[in-house]
Amino acid sequence: MIKVENIRKRFGFKDVLCGVDFEVCNGETIVIIGSSGVGKSILLKNIAGLVKPDTGSVKIDAVDIVKCSPLELRETQKKIGYVFQEAALFDFLDIFDNVAFGLRTLTSLDEEEIKQRVVHCLSMVGLENIEHLKPSVLSGGMKKRVGLARAIAYQPKYILYDEPTTGLDPIMSDVISNLIINLKERLNITSIVVTHDMKSACKIADRIIMLYKGNIIFSGTPKETQNSKNEYVRQFVEGSSHGPILIDR
Repeated sequence: MIKVENIRKRFGFKDVLCGVDFEVCNGETIVIIGSSGVGKSILLKNIAGLVKPDTGSVKIDAVDIVKCSPLELRETQKKIGYVFQEAALFDFLDIFDNVAFGLRTLTSLDEEEIKQRVVHCLSMVGLENIEHLKPSVLSGGMKKRVGLARAIAYQPKYILYDEPTTGLDPIMSDVISNLIINLKERLNITSIVVTHDMKSACKIADRIIMLYKGNIIFSGTPKETQNSKNEYVRQFVEGSSHGPILIDR
């Protein structure tokens, strides 16, 4: 499981995370919502070990990646797949080498095994016979799916998604949401998803938490989120310009 305890992070004079606490159980999908700039992506990077918090701990399978050795951190990060907001594909590599990148750097698989794994993972996200293409010729939705294939290629236990449906049309957003659900069911993957997309959030989440001014102000099921009387949650769910969030900004 993943256990986040009292995470605090400041950049300059700005407190981004102000004592965040939550747990993610094995097999659970947690969705983090909140306005732009509240620290959702920074929180995700703290969990992945890409950013180190000022104080607090992040325990992944009981290993505190904030205090562990570099070797322990690397071994723990092998359990984590990360899907970046803009897919973050390498433009100079073809699709095959993009998906194979983690396999070559994190595993001891030979090239034939890597080839089989890449083809299989691309097939799992609905992409076939595109291994020779460059990212520049792909649509936004295809790039997102290649990023997802790369994240699952080395069979991680956890996947962290940073805005997986941003910039996509409603149909492709639903395709990505279904992929997240299918991967959870087929691979028993535990997921943390950062998103502004409430339709996607309510479809994929076991639990939704809302981050506001560096703190978690709500945690509940999708139904509880939709029916919440919390004025901040209510405003965000409805996408309204009227409410305390705009006033506080």
